Amino acid sequence: MSEDTNKETNVADTLNEIFDDDPAKKAREREIAKYEKKRQKALEKETRKAAKAEAKQKKKNGGSEENTEVSQLGIDKSAEGQASGVSGWSWDQAVKESSENQTETDQNKNNNESSESAETPNKNESEKTENKADTSSKNESDVQAVYSEDGELDEKALRSKLRAEKKAEKKQRKAQKKEDKEINIVKDLLFLCMYILIVIGICWAVLTYVGQRTEVSGESMSNTLHSGDTLWIDKLEYEFGSPKRFDVVVFPYEEEKDTFYIKRIIGLPGETVYIDEEGTIYINDEPLEGDKYGREPIAEDKRGVASEEVTLGDDEYFVLGDNRNNSRDSRFEDVGNIHKDVIIGRAVFRFTGGLGKIE
Repeated sequence: MSEDTNKETNVADTLNEIFDDDPAKKAREREIAKYEKKRQKALEKETRKAAKAEAKQKKKNGGSEENTEVSQLGIDKSAEGQASGVSGWSWDQAVKESSENQTETDQNKNNNESSESAETPNKNESEKTENKADTSSKNESDVQAVYSEDGELDEKALRSKLRAEKKAEKKQRKAQKKEDKEINIVKDLLFLCMYILIVIGICWAVLTYVGQRTEVSGESMSNTLHSGDTLWIDKLEYEFGSPKRFDVVVFPYEEEKDTFYIKRIIGLPGETVYIDEEGTIYINDEPLEGDKYGREPIAEDKRGVASEEVTLGDDEYFVLGDNRNNSRDSRFEDVGNIHKDVIIGRAVFRFTGGLGKIE
């Protein structure tokens, strides 16, 4: 019997320990303690308020009793004076009493004026006091809402109040989350607009000052380049240096802004260029060395102005197409020598038709 009792006791203790460690129970106990503390503060405040009112009432009643005694004493003295006869009255006494009455009237008037001047600042203080009183009343009503009339904790009301508070908090979080989301959308849109503007600016700067893409039209540069090849033109190289022999360069085609010549540099500034009857190119009376780019020898009737010596001026270049017998270049008077200032850039890379660097 004793062992069974001990077992039951151990089981009960174990269950109590489990329930004591229950987070929900602890949270509920904390809420109860919080509201109990508020209730005690409210009761203490009401007690102090009642005691203050009682003391004020006692003071008021005490003053009334004293005034009554003074009045009675005055009546008694007056009766005594009447009993003593008219001989006790004099003109001096009448003047004195009249002066005292006038002084009392003036004093009351001054007091009224002082109270009126102090009314305005007191009004602001009273408004602050009313706001504090409203807040205090609200807190007291919150505390009283979870207690019954006999002062016992109403658990149902407490649970209802907690649910309402959680619901309000959830609603507030949801509204805040929505507001944050809207702000993030605006930020993302602004960032996207800035990103697009930056990309456009970079592309414009690259195409204007660094380089550009162009497409070959025609076979004047075959077998190096062919019609339809897409090239990249480097615009910066000649900003810091001068074109070199055998560079493939691009320059405007007559008056058309969007159409360009693409040719190879043969003669440099200050040199003399000449092409003989056999199609051999001479630079300063010496055969051109390293010219491996011409597809075939230049025909006699294709020598153009270079059938006689052509002397290049400062910053002037003599250009030819690699397809020497099917190219419109410096041999023609309407093209002539090319000045450095009109050269747009050097063709450095080919994207199609044999991807790679242009030689």
